[in-house]
Formats: sequence, C-alpha cells, structure tokens
Amino acid sequence: MEDVVEIISGNSATGVILLCDHASNELPPRYGSLGLPESQLQRHIAYDIGAAGVTRAMAAALDCPAALSCFSRLLIDPNRGEDDPTLIMKISDGALIPGNVTITAEEAASRITRYYAPYHSAVAQMLDEAFRGGFTPVIVSLHSFTPEWRGTARPWHAGVLWDADPRLAVPLIETLREDASLIVGDNEPYSGALKGDTLYKHATLRGLAHALVEIRQDLIADAAGQQAWATRLVGIIWDMMTDTTLAAQFGAVQHFPSRAD
Repeated sequence: MEDVVEIISGNSATGVILLCDHASNELPPRYGSLGLPESQLQRHIAYDIGAAGVTRAMAAALDCPAALSCFSRLLIDPNRGEDDPTLIMKISDGALIPGNVTITAEEAASRITRYYAPYHSAVAQMLDEAFRGGFTPVIVSLHSFTPEWRGTARPWHAGVLWDADPRLAVPLIETLREDASLIVGDNEPYSGALKGDTLYKHATLRGLAHALVEIRQDLIADAAGQQAWATRLVGIIWDMMTDTTLAAQFGAVQHFPSRAD
C-alpha cells in the first residue's frame, strides 16, 4: 500500500489541526518522474518548498494533529476541486509535464481514487475524531510561494488566504503585521476564495474557523528558517487559542457564504 498521507497524532484538545497539501515532491514508482528531469522535481512546481518542515515543527510545539500529503502536486493536486482544470497540470510555470499531457479520463479517475480521495478522507477522519472528542477545531493550512513570479519580485514575507470567514484569518493577519519588519499579504499572493479546495471542503462547508498561511520560500528553505517561522506562528496561534473571546468564536460552528460560490 502506497503512503498517501502522513498523519501526525496529537491532542485534539489543543483545538488546532494543521494541513500541508503540498508537503512532498515524491512520485509513486509506477509514474517514474512523469517524464521530467530530477531538477524539475526540486522546483516549486512539484511541492511547496519548506512547508512540510514548518508544519512538523508547529505540530510538535502545539502537540496538535497534522496531515501532510505524501505525493507531488504534479501527480494530482489535493488543493483543487475535482472539476478544476488545474487538478492535474499539463504545463506548470513553463515546464511541460510529459506524463500528464495525454492523460486519459480513466487515468485521471484512477489518481483521484488512489491519492486524492484517500488524502481528503484522512483529513475528514481527523476532524471527525476531534468532534467525537467534543472539540471544534480551527484549521491552519501551510503553504509556500516563490520569491518572484515571472521576473517580478514578490514583496510579501507571508500571506494569509481566506474566503468569507474572518474569525481566524483576520486576527492572524493583524498580529503578523504588528511586526514592522514583515510585509504580510491579505489574500496575497493568491486568493483564498477557491471553490473545491481543501479548506473549502473541510472548513467552509463544516463552518470551521480557518486560514491558509503562505510563507515565501527563501525564508523557509532551510531548517533554521522553518523553525523560526514555526515558532512565530505557534506563538500567535497559542495566544489566539487562549484568548477567551476569540476561543469562543472559534468553538462555535458558523457558516459564512463562500465568495467562490
């Protein structure tokens, strides 16, 4: 049985669940390298550089559950809806993906069954376990982005993406911005209103407070950077979870109409 998701056990009583959709650049042996040279599999097109290290460090510090993908986003992207045209990329940032160019509907369905669906099932099970224990968790999803895009430098050190639920995202943005040395994007460099993505499936539809944190890859390219950002985010999240006013909001299931609908 192939590993599809890495589950880090934790204490659901912390009230936090961490996700890392693009943790790995691994490809199952049957797919080889999808026809790509190894150098391409080390790029951001294959995974979110540094995000897994930040996620693991945060899970250890918070003693909270976490789920990390064990397959490359080039195989299939778990952070997309099943009907999203970018679910299986044929071209990514200028790189042609030979193993995806002529993909059949049957092969796409097989990848959904083998990798995409089990990943989301594992996330759903983590949430169900928290609910069974009487806890309503907040979800924090960890990603990373390139320092520049198509020749243009990106100024943000980090960004927080969200759709319509401000409970976790807005206080997180405000707290990060208290550090004058940081440039923090609000739905930058991407928008959080993506129907069918991981947080839409598991947070928006369940009414759970959530946020997606994007960190610039050059800041978390090594273990020291990953630990530094994990420590920063853990401190903020811990303060939020122990703030009685915020905690009361997080603990209540609230449904906000998604801007992606």
